[in-house]
Amino acid sequence: MAIEQFEKLVNLYHENKLSHAYLLVTNNIDYCFRDLKLAIKQIDCNEEYKENCTKCNICNLIDQNYLPSLIVIESDGKNIKKEQILELKRKFSTKPIYTKENIYVIKNAEALNSSSANTMLKFLEEPEDNIIGFFITNNVNNVINTIKSRCEIINIFYDVHELNIDSIDNDINKSYLDVAKNYLKKIEVEKNLRIMYNKSELLNFYTEREDIKKIFQILVIIYEELLKNKLNLSNSFSKLNIDYLSFLSYKDVLNRINLLNKFLDDLNSNASIELLLDKFVIEMEI
Repeated sequence: MAIEQFEKLVNLYHENKLSHAYLLVTNNIDYCFRDLKLAIKQIDCNEEYKENCTKCNICNLIDQNYLPSLIVIESDGKNIKKEQILELKRKFSTKPIYTKENIYVIKNAEALNSSSANTMLKFLEEPEDNIIGFFITNNVNNVINTIKSRCEIINIFYDVHELNIDSIDNDINKSYLDVAKNYLKKIEVEKNLRIMYNKSELLNFYTEREDIKKIFQILVIIYEELLKNKLNLSNSFSKLNIDYLSFLSYKDVLNRINLLNKFLDDLNSNASIELLLDKFVIEMEI
């Protein structure tokens, strides 16, 4: 299981065997980042770590993204820019105050371009004792080789069944769910304007590839719950308030799930998001 990989990292830290940089290769960036934050809490905790512990304020600072010794870098648009790495180096030029280590996390490490990756290399080639780095990617083939070669690589994969209705409540921002449901209602009920709804109900709110991925992961969950409901296997269907989909047959729902999974696979390529969305709604009509 994925969580066991993070438990190993925590154990390595307590045994003083943790490397200075890791590349985490995963099929779910959000879940991997969630579990990594939990591991960082255990590493940074000044007490004996316990969930929901209030003895120190470290965990709360991590949750609120206010811990100075933990910096998370994401792409600013399409790429992670050189200026973001320079700012990281500036902040980590001094030893941490609240924790023993400075820790940085690079989400979507494949977004490091040649300029930002070269700037990053000083951390990797001349590692300091009090700095630990984690790079997360779901596309390891596009991570620059100079980064890959200087990190220990750990594969962390999640079973698709870990994504369920409860994960929407707990781990995925509710705004994604609202947009997903509005989009779904439009393309299923008001079918004559499906392509237009790609823009008015979806791209007007989110345009980044990772955001669109979250929306479509939620759509898979919704249809899976509908499928379970048709088989009298779901106790969670009522939570979603999507009775307007009850007209769909068992075969219709299966077809939608297959189309959504195909879309998610295609989304991992560099194809145009708008073209993929238009292709998706056209195939919904077939």
